[in-house]
Amino acid sequence: MKDLLPDDRPREKLRHHGAAALGDNELVALVLGSGSRRGGALSVANAVLAACGGVRGLRRLTLDELMAIEGIGRARAAQIVAALELGRRSMAGPPGERLQIRNARDAAAFLMPRFGLGTLEQLGIVLLDTKHRVLRTAVLALGTQNSCAVEPRDVFREAAIGGAAAIVIFHTHPSGDPSPSPDDVDLTRRLVAAGVLMGIDVIDHLILGDSRYWSMKETRETRTL
Repeated sequence: MKDLLPDDRPREKLRHHGAAALGDNELVALVLGSGSRRGGALSVANAVLAACGGVRGLRRLTLDELMAIEGIGRARAAQIVAALELGRRSMAGPPGERLQIRNARDAAAFLMPRFGLGTLEQLGIVLLDTKHRVLRTAVLALGTQNSCAVEPRDVFREAAIGGAAAIVIFHTHPSGDPSPSPDDVDLTRRLVAAGVLMGIDVIDHLILGDSRYWSMKETRETRTL
């Protein structure tokens, strides 16, 4: 970055124009701090972004995958992961605030920063009180890149232990496409039926993709609630 004109250097641009004026590669370069033997920080940043298909794919890269990129060692891989986690936490809302889930949009706003864009499929529940305020979340199953299995007894055991009056089910699609499969629709129906027997309302099942979500309650084609 020393070869750039002063006003074009990411740190100077940030100082004079704010973070929004920087490109994705410039922001990554600032996180890295310096380059490698074969190129500057911007060159390494470009290699990182190319490896994950752009900034939205950064969260999909594991530490080992980051370290496989030329110019990225253990320390720099850890810096990138830490920066992403700080960003995620900054979007998660104030600690101790009891969010009330009134609709699918509320649930998605709560869940996407915490669980969106993972590399493996996850399935979990949001435990709610009688006013549909969040008690806590629980991940019940981790799967592969395209499947994740859970039984209704596992879901409602966790909900009953946590004293939930209602739950939101959620699972992730690492592909980024939140469209439900026939298995997703069938699982929702089974969980809704089990919830009636248990006296615990299933108020929605959200599938989380890449900045998009699918609500089983609000989507007419697969409405099961």
